[in-house]
Amino acid sequence: MKNVFTLLFLALFASTAFAQSTLLTASIADEIPTNYKKRSPVYDYTEVNLNNVDTIPGFDATTNKLKLTGTIYLSDGVTPAKDVVLYIEHADEAGEYDIKKEHGKKYIEHRGWVKTDANGTYTLYTFMPGEAIIPITQPERRSPKQIFPIVKVPGEKAYNLSAFMFDNDPLITKTCRKRLKRKGIDCLLTTTQEGDMLVATKDIILKADAAAY
Repeated sequence: MKNVFTLLFLALFASTAFAQSTLLTASIADEIPTNYKKRSPVYDYTEVNLNNVDTIPGFDATTNKLKLTGTIYLSDGVTPAKDVVLYIEHADEAGEYDIKKEHGKKYIEHRGWVKTDANGTYTLYTFMPGEAIIPITQPERRSPKQIFPIVKVPGEKAYNLSAFMFDNDPLITKTCRKRLKRKGIDCLLTTTQEGDMLVATKDIILKADAAAY
C-alpha cells in the first residue's frame, strides 16, 4: 500500500511539474513572439538582463548628445510602473536612417532598450536626431526631428507611443501644435543644456489596460 501511495504522489508531482512547465512555456511564448522577422523590435534586445540605463550606438561620436530620462507610471499617473521595457529608435544626426541587417531582419542602427526600476525610472543616452526626408514629396520636404518609442508591459502586448518631438523645432507648425493639443497628445520634449549635453525629461503614463500586471 505504501508503494501505491508513493507512485500516486510521484505521478501527481510529475503532472503538476509538467503543467507548470507548460504554463511557463506558454507564458514565454506569449511574451516573445516566435516570428523573429515580423515581431516588434522591442523584443530584439540581446542583453540577458536589461536595466534602466542604456546608451544608443554612436553616442560618443555625436555632436548634440541627449540625455532622455523620466518615469513611467501606471494609468493612474501616480503609481510607478516597474519592469516596463522602453525601446527607442531614430535617425542619425543628418536625418538618415542607418539600416543594418541581422539574421535576415533589417533594423535601425540607432536604437536602445531600457527596463524601468522599482521606481519606474529610466535613462537613455542618445543624441538629437536630424530631420529626415519625407518620402515622395515634391519639392523635397523634411519632417521634424523624431524619436520613435515602443513600450512593453509585463503580461501585455507591446504598443507604440506617439513619436517624441522637440518643442523648439521650427518644423513643428502651429497647426501641428493645435492638433496635438486637441488630441491630448503630450509628445513634445523640452531640452536644457547641462555641460556638453542636452537633457530632456519625458514621463510616460501607460494605457489603462496595461495596469493589469
